[in-house]
Amino acid sequence: MLWHELTIHTTEEAVEMISNFLHEMGADGVSIEETGSLNRERDTTYGQLYDKPFNDIPEGEAVIKGYFADVSNPGDLVAEITPRIEELRTFDIDPGSYTMDTRVVNEEEWANAWKQYFKPIRVSEKLTIKPTWEPYEAGPGEHIIEIDPGMAFGTGTHPTTSLCLRALESVIQGGEEIIDVGTGSGILAIGAVKLGAKHVLALDLDPVAVTIAEENTQLNQLENEITVHLSDLLQVINRNQEENESTPLGVTLPVQIVVANILAEVILLFIDDVYNALAEGGTYITSGIYKNKEEVVEQALLAAKFTIVDRYREDDWVAFVARKL
Repeated sequence: MLWHELTIHTTEEAVEMISNFLHEMGADGVSIEETGSLNRERDTTYGQLYDKPFNDIPEGEAVIKGYFADVSNPGDLVAEITPRIEELRTFDIDPGSYTMDTRVVNEEEWANAWKQYFKPIRVSEKLTIKPTWEPYEAGPGEHIIEIDPGMAFGTGTHPTTSLCLRALESVIQGGEEIIDVGTGSGILAIGAVKLGAKHVLALDLDPVAVTIAEENTQLNQLENEITVHLSDLLQVINRNQEENESTPLGVTLPVQIVVANILAEVILLFIDDVYNALAEGGTYITSGIYKNKEEVVEQALLAAKFTIVDRYREDDWVAFVARKL
């Protein structure tokens, strides 16, 4: 089968939003390659090995590729996404002097070739993400998150995911009920249970994400500990409370922890919902925040009466750990 590949050369700052645009346009797969500059400091705290060769992408830039099956005119893809990329500037997100091009590729070229670069990676003291096709033996005290990201979701090695997992590891004491907003491939929900959480309600508004998260939950044999729901942010909770619905959530409100690894612009929309879903003393872990949005998210958390107790950084990304006091 042949696919139309749309390649966008842009900035790391714009990666999350442009990737989201491609999904909304109907991309069957999206790949992201960020700078492999030898000048970039590599985090080897947990013994990570970088199997992928260094690339020649300039520092701070990225290459995003979207793959489309049913396209009669590839130029239509460029025409559709261009104004959306330009609009990012109005939200203080700089896509740089981006360029785009299209070509036709065969399915094997994009669907499987990337797998050679996805190796087991230690993301915290206790957690290692492992693709299903790679053999790996866990060491003492090491928990394995078995993952098959599917066609439309990442491997979980992006800094924002690693930051959330490290924050969860520092917060979870054992027995907590947790809500994971925007679960994607389910990595954070799986990691939370591996760290000792009692149950996780994993929410996502994308039906494909829900399917992938359910499959990864099964891969890790955690069907009894993780409930996956199709939901627009926290609306499934609000409906249950307002309409007295009996949708099985797997958790009892209020919960002890909420984690959200999504765009800063989206985080700002439901901070009050998170506050209401948390028990007194509960913790909110949120990432997906690029450095230029750190201050605005911080001020929004404080305005919602959260207390910021910690923050984690990797590259130009930030994760907040906030508490409801």
